[in-house]
Amino acid sequence: MKAAAQEFLELFAAENPRADRIGPRIAAAMREIDLTGTYWHTPEELAFGARVAWRNNARCIGRLYWRSLQVRDLRTVGDAASVAAHCFDHLQAAHNGGKIRPMITIFAPETPGKPAPRIWNEQLIRYAGYNQPDGRVLGDPRYRALTTELIRRGWQPPAVPGAFDVLPLVVETPDEGPQLFKLPATAIHEVPLEHPDLPWFADLNLRWHAVPVISNNRLDIGGISYPAAPFNGWYMGTEIGARNLGDEDRYALVPEVAQRLGLDTSTEATLWRDRALVELNRAVLHSFHSNGISITDHHTESRRFLVHLDREQRAGRHCPTDWTWIVPPMSGSQTPVFHRHYDNEDQVPNFFTDNDTVSRAVRGSPPAFL
Repeated sequence: MKAAAQEFLELFAAENPRADRIGPRIAAAMREIDLTGTYWHTPEELAFGARVAWRNNARCIGRLYWRSLQVRDLRTVGDAASVAAHCFDHLQAAHNGGKIRPMITIFAPETPGKPAPRIWNEQLIRYAGYNQPDGRVLGDPRYRALTTELIRRGWQPPAVPGAFDVLPLVVETPDEGPQLFKLPATAIHEVPLEHPDLPWFADLNLRWHAVPVISNNRLDIGGISYPAAPFNGWYMGTEIGARNLGDEDRYALVPEVAQRLGLDTSTEATLWRDRALVELNRAVLHSFHSNGISITDHHTESRRFLVHLDREQRAGRHCPTDWTWIVPPMSGSQTPVFHRHYDNEDQVPNFFTDNDTVSRAVRGSPPAFL
């Protein structure tokens, strides 16, 4: 921790010329670690660390905006009900009437004396997946095991389950265990999906939530771990159209859209999947734009990422980049990010996903505190 703290504080001083002299600050942090096993970031250090964690995250294509991240410092909050309430506030504030604000809410850190709270959900808003008698899934198949577990724990789905039922937020603390919280209507902002040219598309009754708040990543700043630090930018359309709605192990809507379009699906050579996927993604972008909700397309965001990459290089910094995440899931070779090699070495501060957090998010087990 001492080495990580010193490295981070030196980085903070190097990029913040107006900061206090670095020597006394490092010495104070070392004394605090000796006495307590940890140290406390100043609000300025916390905000800087969160922004740099976004800057360093190799999987995010939208890092051009890292300096604009709004940081909500809620490190004194550690009980489940308060964490949930502030998460709901985050959803409302980040939505901002449709002009999505990049935002992070940072709850209590891990300390030697008290583990920090955990949020089970991958995002603050996720949709239930219900197993059907015929083996199919109503809703999001990714969360069918989690849905079953939450029902076992007491969650009551709507009387008539649907394909877009919002799951409760699960917050776990060492003292309280996993607690379930229903999201208030004021925190849920959804976009009904329609197509600019195909009137029948609205009959599919599709929708998606407006603010993608990733909530189970661990934020690491200078050796301090913040397991509950929900964070959002805004959606790139392919995240919804090509992945959430298009993937075969998610909503798998490509065949139905192809059928409605009257495409020849008898052979893959007709490229019916590609044509249907384009129309699905057009519907997502059109619907968000029509409802005044911030969103970007993969061509625009790919060009913006290269602007970010150039700025980082001119600043003398490496820009960790995972090609498999940065290249969009459709028309990859038509975007400028495809035709490059990248440095993919992790840097800190950063956001990390642990195996146990993934398991809790999709299966509802194991609990963080047994």
